[in-house]
Amino acid sequence: MRALAVAVAPVMGGCAAPARVSDPVVVYAAGSLRDALTEVARDYEARTGQPVAMVFGPSGLLRERIEKGEGAHVFASADTQHPKRLADGGAWVAQTVFARNSLCALVRSGFVVNTDSLLDSMLRVDVRLGMSTPKADPSGDYALALFERAGAIRPGAREALAGKALQLTGGPTSMAAPPGRNLYAWVMEQGSADIFLTYCTNAVAARRDRNSLQVVQVPAALQVGASYGLTYRQGAPAGAAAFAGALREGAAQNILARHGFARP
Repeated sequence: MRALAVAVAPVMGGCAAPARVSDPVVVYAAGSLRDALTEVARDYEARTGQPVAMVFGPSGLLRERIEKGEGAHVFASADTQHPKRLADGGAWVAQTVFARNSLCALVRSGFVVNTDSLLDSMLRVDVRLGMSTPKADPSGDYALALFERAGAIRPGAREALAGKALQLTGGPTSMAAPPGRNLYAWVMEQGSADIFLTYCTNAVAARRDRNSLQVVQVPAALQVGASYGLTYRQGAPAGAAAFAGALREGAAQNILARHGFARP
């Protein structure tokens, strides 16, 4: 089976020239999709013979790279606003939702927290609360939305949470995990946070990497759903539209579900 390129050098230029069948479809995708879309791409290559080159990172930073001229063909974001912004510019097709996610709390070993006590624990002055970087990474924006919900339940909670939360991942200068390590497990291992708000799929993957971590469900009153948007470049090789379409179909959806994503 042809090896999957899970990272490629930046591809410069706007619309790509017509591609040979051996040329890869270049897919820029949210980091939270890494495990799932790596498997999707390998399966797609095996079934179709079409190579796929994956580039992963925070959705906002990837969108900025595309806007600066990098030659992505397909963009799979952890939100709908970044792909919509590309589509609004006219060079990309209207975005569609292809997967859903939600927030969970990743909790360090030895700290007793459950769903009912999560808000109280996050508000404690001695508890370090971690999150991703808003605007650069949609996970951070979803965390801010959770803080808004907390403020509606408990006056002053939004300001308290937003004021104390540490933006530890997803930004242009954020820490990078060593090769082969899950980023969120590694961040928790460094003692950077007692509680880290991230996608449930990230939290589960982090616990696979370090099983002493806890994954705590966010209470329904605070939960914020994450919709993952998909778009592809107008005039890109035909393989781009075909791969984007395949992401919304059976084989890819089954893989996404196995990695914890909900169907659109």
